[in-house]
Amino acid sequence: MIIANDLHKSFKVKKELVNAVNGVSLEAPDGQITGLLGPNGAGKTTTMRMLYTLMRPTSGTVTIDGIDAIANPIEARERLGVLPDARGIYKRLTARENIEYYGRLNGMNDATIRARIETLADSLEMRDILDRRTEGFSQGQRTKTAIARALVHDPRNVILDEPTNGLDVMTTRAMREFLMQMRREGRCVIFSSHIMQEVAALCDRIIIIAKGRVMAAGTPDELRALAGNDNLEDAFVKLIGTEEGLHA
Repeated sequence: MIIANDLHKSFKVKKELVNAVNGVSLEAPDGQITGLLGPNGAGKTTTMRMLYTLMRPTSGTVTIDGIDAIANPIEARERLGVLPDARGIYKRLTARENIEYYGRLNGMNDATIRARIETLADSLEMRDILDRRTEGFSQGQRTKTAIARALVHDPRNVILDEPTNGLDVMTTRAMREFLMQMRREGRCVIFSSHIMQEVAALCDRIIIIAKGRVMAAGTPDELRALAGNDNLEDAFVKLIGTEEGLHA
């Protein structure tokens, strides 16, 4: 489970203090997919970076399975699998070598790494690319490799920043099934997406962020009811336009 309480993050831009995140609180339970939804510049990526300890909050708390992620970031990271906005795979290595490298960074032995690669290769439908150098990979192939690398140590909490961005239809379908598989396994899954249909189909709960704040949170049906719109996209537009911090 991932819990954030009253997260704030400020940056200095040309000597002016800018509040990128302004009091975001959220709870992502195990066995559920929690979606982060918001327009560009809303503070989603900054919030996610604080959740996976890449960025330290100006104030507020983050706990990963009860571990204080700010005081104990290394221990928290052991329980996290992260697909960041920048995929960053090593082009001179094969997909298998990329995954193996991260397994070793996580202190895994070779036998366990091999077993995990076999499992992930099947789940992500990537056996055909395992032993190819990643230079020249398509967007979908890079994303699969980056996700496998992030999950090689079998974390119980997974944070994915736009995992289907730029993927073709078949790869997107496979990725959605993989997300649902992780939910069935009882993992805590947080992911962001700009695709409203995807969010509505996959998420148990949606958190809408705009202007650095949580504008609304609830199931897709709760958000539709809160906004008074049958269409989730229309509900989203209405909710990010409200100035009050609404919570379903």
